[in-house]
Amino acid sequence: MTSNSAKCPAIIAAATALIGCVAQGAAERPTRVVERVATPKVAPPRGAEALRADMLAGHNRARAALGLPPLVWDDALAADAAGYAQTLARTGDFRHADQPRDRPRQGENLFTGTRGAYRYAEMVDLWVAERKDFINRPTPDFSLTGKWGDVGHYTQIIWRSTAAVGCALASNTRDDYLVCRYSPAGNVWAQPAY
Repeated sequence: MTSNSAKCPAIIAAATALIGCVAQGAAERPTRVVERVATPKVAPPRGAEALRADMLAGHNRARAALGLPPLVWDDALAADAAGYAQTLARTGDFRHADQPRDRPRQGENLFTGTRGAYRYAEMVDLWVAERKDFINRPTPDFSLTGKWGDVGHYTQIIWRSTAAVGCALASNTRDDYLVCRYSPAGNVWAQPAY
């Protein structure tokens, strides 16, 4: 560390955005994005109620901007998300969950970043920011960059037929892991988001 680090503390944050699960198709391996963020002066508010409020608000703002109906919170989806978030925090293996074939698939958005560095609203806002590269064409041809993974979180959030969401956060000593699950799943091959 340099002497400047005492004057201006910073942390390395891995803010990884992984595409929402594709209901009919293969998921891609996540790409880690490392960025410098200032250490928060005040710890962001945490807890189940704050998570629920911020996730619903962020998701539903994005949907309202397109005239889409709001998502409702689903406790069963949140419970599934919690189980997988705990697995990610325990193993550190950041990838989409394998989903059982004997029940309907759930959409999934994942986020990881330095523990305590991100507010819940910032987490969902990173997914929503993908809209800058979105065009409403059938999956997987819905990205201006030509890479469907660049918009897959956003498309899951705004997928017209998706009606419910449930999210959970788990942490290890270093990182936070946010998992959101969706029903019905979005990003269906050969269909547009809305």
